[in-house]
Amino acid sequence: MRLFIAIDLPDEVRNALAELMAELRQKCPEARWVRPEGMHLTLKFLGYVKDDDGGKQLASIRTALAAIRSTSAVDMRFRGVGFFPSAHRPRVVWCGIEASPNLAQLAADLDHVLEPLGFPPEKRAFIPHLTLARFNEARPSGKHARSASGREELVRAAEALAAREFGATRQTEFHLYESILKRSGAEYRKLETYTFAGEAA
Repeated sequence: MRLFIAIDLPDEVRNALAELMAELRQKCPEARWVRPEGMHLTLKFLGYVKDDDGGKQLASIRTALAAIRSTSAVDMRFRGVGFFPSAHRPRVVWCGIEASPNLAQLAADLDHVLEPLGFPPEKRAFIPHLTLARFNEARPSGKHARSASGREELVRAAEALAAREFGATRQTEFHLYESILKRSGAEYRKLETYTFAGEAA
Protein backbone atom coordinates (compact mmCIF):
# COMPACT_ATOMS: atom_id res chain seq x y z
CA MET A 1 0.00 0.00 0.00
CA ARG A 2 1.24 3.50 -0.89
CA LEU A 3 0.08 5.83 1.87
CA PHE A 4 0.10 9.57 2.54
CA ILE A 5 -1.46 11.98 5.03
CA ALA A 6 -3.35 15.02 3.79
CA ILE A 7 -5.90 17.73 4.51
CA ASP A 8 -8.92 17.93 2.22
CA LEU A 9 -10.09 21.07 0.40
CA PRO A 10 -13.56 22.61 0.62
CA ASP A 11 -15.60 22.49 -2.59
CA GLU A 12 -15.45 26.24 -3.14
CA VAL A 13 -11.65 26.23 -3.16
CA ARG A 14 -11.52 23.13 -5.37
CA ASN A 15 -13.96 24.72 -7.84
CA ALA A 16 -12.01 27.99 -7.96
CA LEU A 17 -8.80 26.10 -8.69
CA ALA A 18 -10.54 23.99 -11.35
CA GLU A 19 -11.51 27.22 -13.13
CA LEU A 20 -7.94 28.49 -12.81
CA MET A 21 -6.46 25.30 -14.27
CA ALA A 22 -8.92 25.36 -17.17
CA GLU A 23 -7.76 28.91 -17.88
CA LEU A 24 -4.05 28.09 -17.64
CA ARG A 25 -4.32 24.81 -19.57
CA GLN A 26 -5.13 26.80 -22.70
CA LYS A 27 -1.79 28.58 -22.41
CA CYS A 28 0.26 25.44 -21.74
CA PRO A 29 -1.62 22.23 -22.69
CA GLU A 30 1.55 20.08 -22.66
CA ALA A 31 1.81 20.34 -18.87
CA ARG A 32 0.39 17.40 -16.89
CA TRP A 33 -2.46 19.10 -15.06
CA VAL A 34 -3.83 17.42 -11.97
CA ARG A 35 -7.47 16.42 -11.63
CA PRO A 36 -9.33 18.91 -9.41
CA GLU A 37 -11.22 16.13 -7.63
CA GLY A 38 -7.92 14.62 -6.48
CA MET A 39 -6.39 17.80 -5.06
CA HIS A 40 -5.38 17.88 -1.40
CA LEU A 41 -2.73 19.37 0.85
CA THR A 42 -0.18 16.65 1.53
CA LEU A 43 1.29 16.76 5.03
CA LYS A 44 3.46 13.66 4.73
CA PHE A 45 4.06 10.96 2.14
CA LEU A 46 4.71 7.61 3.76
CA GLY A 47 5.35 5.58 0.64
CA TYR A 48 4.99 1.81 0.59
CA VAL A 49 3.61 0.23 3.76
CA LYS A 50 3.47 -3.54 4.21
CA ASP A 51 0.04 -5.11 4.20
CA ASP A 52 1.27 -8.70 4.44
CA ASP A 53 2.16 -8.62 8.15
CA GLY A 54 -1.35 -9.01 9.43
CA GLY A 55 -1.85 -5.26 9.30
CA LYS A 56 0.55 -4.59 12.19
CA GLN A 57 2.41 -1.71 10.55
CA LEU A 58 -0.80 -0.05 9.43
CA ALA A 59 -2.26 -0.47 12.92
CA SER A 60 0.82 1.20 14.43
CA ILE A 61 0.47 4.12 12.02
CA ARG A 62 -3.19 4.56 12.89
CA THR A 63 -2.42 4.54 16.62
CA ALA A 64 0.32 7.14 16.17
CA LEU A 65 -1.89 9.43 14.09
CA ALA A 66 -4.71 9.24 16.63
CA ALA A 67 -2.41 10.83 19.22
CA ILE A 68 -1.87 14.06 17.23
CA ARG A 69 -3.46 17.12 18.87
CA SER A 70 -3.41 20.88 18.28
CA THR A 71 -4.78 23.65 20.46
CA SER A 72 -6.66 25.20 17.54
CA ALA A 73 -7.86 24.59 14.00
CA VAL A 74 -5.60 25.27 11.02
CA ASP A 75 -6.48 28.38 9.00
CA MET A 76 -5.47 28.47 5.33
CA ARG A 77 -5.85 31.01 2.55
CA PHE A 78 -5.12 29.98 -1.04
CA ARG A 79 -3.45 32.69 -3.09
CA GLY A 80 -1.20 33.14 -6.11
CA VAL A 81 0.53 30.83 -8.58
CA GLY A 82 4.24 29.96 -8.67
CA PHE A 83 6.81 27.38 -9.77
CA PHE A 84 9.29 24.88 -8.33
CA PRO A 85 12.24 25.13 -8.47
CA SER A 86 11.81 28.57 -10.13
CA ALA A 87 10.02 30.41 -12.92
CA HIS A 88 13.21 30.09 -15.01
CA ARG A 89 13.21 26.28 -14.71
CA PRO A 90 9.59 25.34 -14.03
CA ARG A 91 9.01 21.71 -13.13
CA VAL A 92 5.96 22.11 -10.89
CA VAL A 93 3.16 24.67 -11.02
CA TRP A 94 1.63 25.41 -7.62
CA CYS A 95 -0.97 27.44 -5.80
CA GLY A 96 0.37 29.15 -2.69
CA ILE A 97 -1.06 28.68 0.81
CA GLU A 98 -0.90 31.25 3.60
CA ALA A 99 -1.45 29.26 6.78
CA SER A 100 -1.54 29.69 10.52
CA PRO A 101 1.72 28.62 12.24
CA ASN A 102 0.18 25.44 13.63
CA LEU A 103 0.04 23.92 10.13
CA ALA A 104 3.83 23.63 10.07
CA GLN A 105 3.69 22.35 13.66
CA LEU A 106 1.16 19.72 12.58
CA ALA A 107 3.56 18.48 9.89
CA ALA A 108 6.39 18.43 12.45
CA ASP A 109 4.24 16.47 14.90
CA LEU A 110 3.53 13.89 12.21
CA ASP A 111 7.26 13.50 11.62
CA HIS A 112 7.80 13.08 15.36
CA VAL A 113 5.24 10.30 15.91
CA LEU A 114 6.05 8.43 12.71
CA GLU A 115 9.85 8.43 12.90
CA PRO A 116 9.91 5.61 15.52
CA LEU A 117 7.87 3.52 13.07
CA GLY A 118 10.58 3.79 10.41
CA PHE A 119 9.46 6.87 8.47
CA PRO A 120 12.32 9.40 8.29
CA PRO A 121 11.45 13.04 9.01
CA GLU A 122 11.39 15.43 6.09
CA LYS A 123 14.77 17.09 5.43
CA ARG A 124 13.31 20.02 3.51
CA ALA A 125 11.40 22.83 5.15
CA PHE A 126 7.64 22.40 5.04
CA ILE A 127 6.24 24.73 2.35
CA PRO A 128 2.46 24.37 2.11
CA HIS A 129 1.23 24.41 -1.50
CA LEU A 130 -1.13 22.69 -3.89
CA THR A 131 0.37 21.12 -7.01
CA LEU A 132 -1.53 22.21 -10.12
CA ALA A 133 0.65 20.72 -12.88
CA ARG A 134 4.00 19.10 -13.62
CA PHE A 135 6.43 19.16 -16.55
CA ASN A 136 8.47 16.22 -17.77
CA GLU A 137 11.45 18.39 -18.75
CA ALA A 138 13.11 21.36 -17.08
CA ARG A 139 13.25 23.49 -20.25
CA PRO A 140 12.39 22.31 -23.79
CA SER A 141 14.42 23.62 -26.72
CA GLY A 142 14.99 23.00 -30.42
CA LYS A 143 12.10 21.02 -31.87
CA HIS A 144 10.28 21.57 -28.59
CA ALA A 145 10.32 25.36 -28.98
CA ARG A 146 6.54 25.43 -29.11
CA SER A 147 6.43 23.83 -25.65
CA ALA A 148 8.96 26.37 -24.42
CA SER A 149 6.73 29.15 -25.72
CA GLY A 150 3.78 27.66 -23.83
CA ARG A 151 5.76 27.59 -20.61
CA GLU A 152 6.86 31.18 -21.04
CA GLU A 153 3.26 32.21 -21.59
CA LEU A 154 2.29 30.30 -18.47
CA VAL A 155 4.99 32.06 -16.43
CA ARG A 156 3.77 35.45 -17.65
CA ALA A 157 0.20 34.53 -16.73
CA ALA A 158 1.32 33.45 -13.25
CA GLU A 159 2.93 36.84 -12.62
CA ALA A 160 -0.48 38.46 -13.08
CA LEU A 161 -2.00 35.97 -10.65
CA ALA A 162 0.34 36.68 -7.73
CA ALA A 163 -2.41 38.33 -5.66
CA ARG A 164 -5.40 36.33 -6.91
CA GLU A 165 -7.25 34.53 -4.13
CA PHE A 166 -8.98 31.17 -4.46
CA GLY A 167 -10.69 30.95 -1.10
CA ALA A 168 -9.96 30.11 2.53
CA THR A 169 -10.75 27.36 4.99
CA ARG A 170 -10.44 26.32 8.62
CA GLN A 171 -9.70 22.65 9.14
CA THR A 172 -9.71 20.42 12.21
CA GLU A 173 -9.11 17.05 10.49
CA PHE A 174 -6.48 15.28 8.45
CA HIS A 175 -6.84 11.98 6.61
CA LEU A 176 -4.85 8.84 5.92
CA TYR A 177 -5.04 8.01 2.21
CA GLU A 178 -4.01 5.13 0.01
CA SER A 179 -2.67 6.08 -3.42
CA ILE A 180 -3.58 3.50 -6.06
CA LEU A 181 -1.56 3.82 -9.25
CA LYS A 182 -3.44 3.17 -12.48
CA ARG A 183 -2.79 3.85 -16.14
CA SER A 184 -5.33 6.65 -16.01
CA GLY A 185 -3.46 8.21 -13.08
CA ALA A 186 -3.41 7.89 -9.33
CA GLU A 187 -6.65 7.26 -7.48
CA TYR A 188 -7.00 8.06 -3.79
CA ARG A 189 -8.88 6.03 -1.20
CA LYS A 190 -9.51 7.55 2.22
CA LEU A 191 -8.69 5.00 4.93
CA GLU A 192 -9.32 7.02 8.08
CA THR A 193 -10.04 10.53 9.35
CA TYR A 194 -8.39 12.07 12.44
CA THR A 195 -9.64 15.10 14.35
CA PHE A 196 -6.66 17.02 15.75
CA ALA A 197 -8.50 20.10 17.13
CA GLY A 198 -11.94 21.27 18.22
CA GLU A 199 -14.77 22.04 15.83
CA ALA A 200 -14.04 24.54 13.03
CA ALA A 201 -15.71 27.93 13.38
